[in-house]
Amino acid sequence: MARARKRVDVERLNSPGPFKRSWVPHVRIDSEIVGAFAEKFAKFMGTARFLGWMTVIVAMWAVWNSVAPAALRFDPYPFIFLTLVLSLQASYAAPLILLAQYRQEARDRISQEDDRKQAAQSRADMDFLAREIAGLRMRVGELATRDFIRSELREFLEDLDERQEESLHLDEAEETL
Repeated sequence: MARARKRVDVERLNSPGPFKRSWVPHVRIDSEIVGAFAEKFAKFMGTARFLGWMTVIVAMWAVWNSVAPAALRFDPYPFIFLTLVLSLQASYAAPLILLAQYRQEARDRISQEDDRKQAAQSRADMDFLAREIAGLRMRVGELATRDFIRSELREFLEDLDERQEESLHLDEAEETL
């Protein structure tokens, strides 16, 4: 059943379409760049350096806002602003860490598929080699062994000796005649 072709309006193709204005700018973000940043960020957050610096900053924050003169304190005791900053940091860190984990999972999946293919190829190669070795063993069984060749040569030499003796006897008999 043939599909009916849609009629194309030539005039429409020659003129530009309506301009669509958006209040939100269209920004294209390369997912590879974001993914690489997420992996570096997640890797840094898992280091002792990050934990050490985070501990130093939180400790300095708490000491400054506990010991400094009241006029210089910017976050009094319950440290609500510190809690807000740490929550903000965690809210950005969690999705970046998940993105890094998803990328690593995808790489692992591809690696596992490659490993499976390599294992299947190795298995096929081993099966082929096993069949070839079995064939060679069967052919070696058909080959003449050293002992067999020696016994055949002995028999051949004995036949030659007998023929030589016969020809000598015939020569002697002819000479006597």
